Amino acid sequence: MKKLLRVLAGLTAMTSLMTVAFSCGDKDSSSSEDDDRYISEDEYSVSVDEEEVKGENDVDISGQTIYWLADYDLNPTNNNDRSVALSLFEDVYGASIEYIQTDSNEKLSTLAQRLLSGDPVDMIPYEWDAVPNGVTKNQYQPLDDYYDILEMDTELWEDMEDVIDMFEYNDGHYVVPYTISDPIIITYSRKMMESEGLDDPYELYEKGEWDWDAMMDMMNQFVSNAPEGSTRYGINGWFGQAVIQSTGHTVVTYEDGVFVNNIDDPEIEQAELLMQEMATKNLYRADWVGYFPDDQSTLFFAMGDWALGGSNAKNQDADLMVVPFPKSPNADENYLCCNFAAKMLVAKSDKGEAVATYIKCERLAATDEEYKEIAKQKALVVEETASGVVKSYVTEEQYDAIQSFLDTSNSTPMFDFGYGMGERMYSSGDYTYETRGVMDNLEQALLEGNEAVDSWATLRDAWTGVIDEQVEYFNAQ
Repeated sequence: MKKLLRVLAGLTAMTSLMTVAFSCGDKDSSSSEDDDRYISEDEYSVSVDEEEVKGENDVDISGQTIYWLADYDLNPTNNNDRSVALSLFEDVYGASIEYIQTDSNEKLSTLAQRLLSGDPVDMIPYEWDAVPNGVTKNQYQPLDDYYDILEMDTELWEDMEDVIDMFEYNDGHYVVPYTISDPIIITYSRKMMESEGLDDPYELYEKGEWDWDAMMDMMNQFVSNAPEGSTRYGINGWFGQAVIQSTGHTVVTYEDGVFVNNIDDPEIEQAELLMQEMATKNLYRADWVGYFPDDQSTLFFAMGDWALGGSNAKNQDADLMVVPFPKSPNADENYLCCNFAAKMLVAKSDKGEAVATYIKCERLAATDEEYKEIAKQKALVVEETASGVVKSYVTEEQYDAIQSFLDTSNSTPMFDFGYGMGERMYSSGDYTYETRGVMDNLEQALLEGNEAVDSWATLRDAWTGVIDEQVEYFNAQ
């Protein structure tokens, strides 16, 4: 039985290039025309074979409603059409989603209140704090009992098996990512590279030669060639986590059901020393820009792929291109710093079958070639203000390159359980060295040149005790 689904060019399942990850945002608000900006979008109609969508282990969830707690709605707003995932969920399976609105900073406290009061809530977005912290607080259920509905043993999930198993905790799979999103990328100008006599980083990446050494050599040459009276920098942006994860090693390891403090790992030390070298040589530009700097003073800009559109708009003649953060020279492959698109099944929910079905719909939307093409066309739409000023755009070459970075056959996504061990380990609140979490300080302190930290040894010794305490706590749960 075929059904015609009418959807926008965008998919909620394909969040890369469009979502803000790692708590970063473009702080540029210089244009008075931001309030009347618009996106001209085309609508797409796709024909869906219901028999191909449904699996033999599907259950009847028609008439059921999932209560979705988040700071964004999965339902259409402002007269937009539905996403493919929601269209499948509603039209093929006959179920629906009811939005419970909350502020992003109050999401988990609202969840705790609803669980305590018995108010319905079934599904919530995945965040790093979910595992192990949220699980030990009895906020979530594992999805293992619904693997048949998810069709986990089919080719639908084949390329995500290792990613899903990476999140396994206490013999359960609480996080089942349906796609990888928001990679940390390096944006650069091919025009600047050519004028400085430097190699093209993307060409080095394709040849397997894009590593720390290549990046450092380029930055050193660029800075040393600064015209008299001018200041140059090697890199700007947010990338400390990417440096550490490009080694393929994590601050906290989890093996055989036991967490271990891995801060003494020699590869992590090398990552920290690299950041210290960047700071010592004044290669790191510390001020916040939010897009590739348009003053030709900085060679590289590191940020989530959400910043690429604005970077292009600010540098339309620079011929911008992107690469992943370079790998460690000691790494055996490319390790990707990224985020993961997933939905959590909330504790006490009796809608596990419906939530699993929705997650399956998200996976279908993220993998079907026709739906992927819709997502691509959405990403390539040029965003303009009402007066015609270009605000954001992504080229097809850039888009295709980023999709290749997200391909698990080209790189291994990284996840560190240290980010899920509560605020002492990871906190983006009062952002100072004394108050922020351990993981934040490992990413930033040596780059910033903080007066309290004069070396990697000082930083390590200051915080290893906190890691030990948190590892001991979660091992006892």
